[in-house]
Amino acid sequence: MTTVARSRIEDEQIALYSDPDTCPTDALKPAPLEEEAAFVAWQQDIPRGYLRLLPEELDRRIGIARAKLGERLTILGHHYQRDEVIQYADYTGDSFKLARHAADQKGIEYVVFCGVHFMAESADILTPEDVRVVLPNMAAGCSMADMAAPDDVYEAWDSLHEVLGDDSGVIPITYMNSAASLKAFVGEHGGLVCTSSNADKAYEWAFARGKKILFFPDQHLGRNTGWDMGIPLDRMVLWNWRVPNGGLTAEQLERAQVILWQGHCSTHQRFTVDQIEKARREYPDVQVIVHPECRWETVQAADFNGSTEKILKTINAAPAGSTWAVGTEINLVNRIAQENPDKKVFCLDPVVCPCSTMYRIHPAYVCWVLEGLAEGHVVNEIRVDAETRKWALVALERMLNL
Repeated sequence: MTTVARSRIEDEQIALYSDPDTCPTDALKPAPLEEEAAFVAWQQDIPRGYLRLLPEELDRRIGIARAKLGERLTILGHHYQRDEVIQYADYTGDSFKLARHAADQKGIEYVVFCGVHFMAESADILTPEDVRVVLPNMAAGCSMADMAAPDDVYEAWDSLHEVLGDDSGVIPITYMNSAASLKAFVGEHGGLVCTSSNADKAYEWAFARGKKILFFPDQHLGRNTGWDMGIPLDRMVLWNWRVPNGGLTAEQLERAQVILWQGHCSTHQRFTVDQIEKARREYPDVQVIVHPECRWETVQAADFNGSTEKILKTINAAPAGSTWAVGTEINLVNRIAQENPDKKVFCLDPVVCPCSTMYRIHPAYVCWVLEGLAEGHVVNEIRVDAETRKWALVALERMLNL
């Protein structure tokens, strides 16, 4: 292969796999890092020696490093992580559950968070300052969180008050899936953080203190929450952060109860009403449960919706022989199916598509950071500055007090 041809192929891979709406793989099989087709698009800094390590060798080396670190270390694994990473986790769960768990640990020195960037930031905010939080792959971000850039949110806040006035009574709520700087922003401006399981309580809290809600970054969770609370769709407007005043008129903003940020989860956008209808045709007794980050019409067509923890608990508690179609990330769906062999559990989306950024945590990265810690070298540390930490804690504590 010529250098020119190789460069063109790499450019095509980068274009393909840098798109958060693109599946990074069509199979979930353990393989050396260099064999993952998407690798070229999202990481260049891992030492080359880790690229060709086979699963067995990675497992051996991870075991040695963990044994050396002992009780000084805890490894956290988000539900959406691939199985070959989850096997090393001391605890699994959703993002906030894991961050709180890290904060509850006594005597640890290191937290290795197998998730994405905002999750590791939350762990750093909640843990004591002498605990060092590590993200195995610094390229593991969240496309939804990236859709709410801090400067865009600050500009929107100023624009809203220019249009509505300083007494507009807008309360900001940020979903957990956001940068630490935005958690600090809502804390400083009278708002709070929410998760997918307590967004309704966050809305109630906000409306008890103000007239309107600015909800970011996920429009779908915000819309589904508002609808469940009786807010009509036409009283929830969409703020397009790419255009002046969000593309909204003063009249639209005056009438709105909820101002939704134009952001979304690329994985949960994949689930559709057509998929639900197909599942019902093939399995007349199927029950459909989806995540509230799915589109409004998809949530309306489902039987149930809820957080990853609710999905997991609902299916685990269901009677043997029941059939479940699930609208959330494929690694979690597969794990639920494995843990419930007496039920039929399958993903609504027929394409094998993991969260494309969560998938960037590979055992090779886990091995790299653990071996560094075992030798006294901290790589890929996540640190939140003191001022951001102070106000983010205010927003998080408001949520915890709901």
